[in-house]
Amino acid sequence: MCFLPVGLALAQVVEEEEGYSREFTYGLNFNSNGGLLGGAMIKQVYHLGGKWYQFYALEGVEVKHPKETRLQNLQNGASFVKGKSNYLFVLRPQYGREYTFFRKAPESGVQVNGIVAAGPSIGILAPYFIEYDRSNYVLDPRTQQYYLVGPVQISTEQYDPNVHTNEGLIVGAPGVFKGLSEPAFRVGANAKVGVSFEYGRYMESVTGIEVGMLVEAFAGDMTMIPSAPKRNVFSSVYLTLYYGRRR
Repeated sequence: MCFLPVGLALAQVVEEEEGYSREFTYGLNFNSNGGLLGGAMIKQVYHLGGKWYQFYALEGVEVKHPKETRLQNLQNGASFVKGKSNYLFVLRPQYGREYTFFRKAPESGVQVNGIVAAGPSIGILAPYFIEYDRSNYVLDPRTQQYYLVGPVQISTEQYDPNVHTNEGLIVGAPGVFKGLSEPAFRVGANAKVGVSFEYGRYMESVTGIEVGMLVEAFAGDMTMIPSAPKRNVFSSVYLTLYYGRRR
């Protein structure tokens, strides 16, 4: 009986050295192509042996063109992106590997992991709509000012800078959900490398930060701003804040 506590202690040490068998996390993504908030992610991790783990992940993000400039209608305060004709959203199913450089202590400390992952990219091009004033305005030769003739006519149209040349007549943008009703799909691939830092009061609780770099490429036309140089390859640095559980 005197060997029982020693055996339990040894079993606990082995368990702590081996770490966990699986982990599920979810979080928010911030990246250099996504503006204030890039998107979201979920990830399932499995222990392979030793310090190696494999994972399956899904990311959903918005990719913005670096030439985007937001303007504001001075009359009503509504805003729109100058020259933008399409949104780009991307779904990224990924398979990857993690290597634990430093393992977190049972009740404190930081765990450091190296990460590599790759997978297909499913691009969703959604038309960017604006509300354009197509009312009939006539120039008064005496005052050199335009006045309205007839009813106000506001039309919702996909933004084409070659057609909608008068930015003063753009009275707003109806939002992304209008464009998502008319999607076009593009296929590509992505790969990333990163480092994660995990915290937590207990081994079964996960709170962490992942930072790294991602590159992805698409086939087909990826026009977001017609007047800007066309791009099919996008690179970004990213930061992901995540939370989850392990066992």
